[in-house]
Amino acid sequence: MTITLIAAAAENNALGKDNQMVWHLPDDFKRFKKLTTGHHIIMGRKTLESMNGPLPNRTNIVITRQEDFSYDGCTIVHSLDDALAACPQDEEVFIIGGGEIYKQAIDRADKIELTRVHTTVEADAYFPEIDESKWQLVNEEYHPKDEKHKVDFTFKTCRKVK
Repeated sequence: MTITLIAAAAENNALGKDNQMVWHLPDDFKRFKKLTTGHHIIMGRKTLESMNGPLPNRTNIVITRQEDFSYDGCTIVHSLDDALAACPQDEEVFIIGGGEIYKQAIDRADKIELTRVHTTVEADAYFPEIDESKWQLVNEEYHPKDEKHKVDFTFKTCRKVK
């Protein structure tokens, strides 16, 4: 199994505030869809709620502490271990948030697909620090702001140093 964290985070690692992303980047959404479609995705309950439901064409696995939580179209589990156990062992699995789930998963991840949004914003959810001694940047693609994107951003792919 390849465990990949996928996120869009500001320069200060901000992910969002009040359970919402604080930017709108259509090219980031397209990349997210392209990378995750057809795969198992793991998220926390708050991330599910921020999306107004499960994402189509993916197996949605939701981690929650709420014992009685259920949601149509989702597999509900109560730990990261249970979420990973529900995924095929020979496929890439995407962790899509939020901040607490990323924090639990980063040491177990093999790859990070990060959209670095070139701004600093106030937030209440953050992506964990990436320890550069443990992660190697293998690809990056800069996108300047334009009529559809109000801020510059860079797609970055990092692999865990073995």
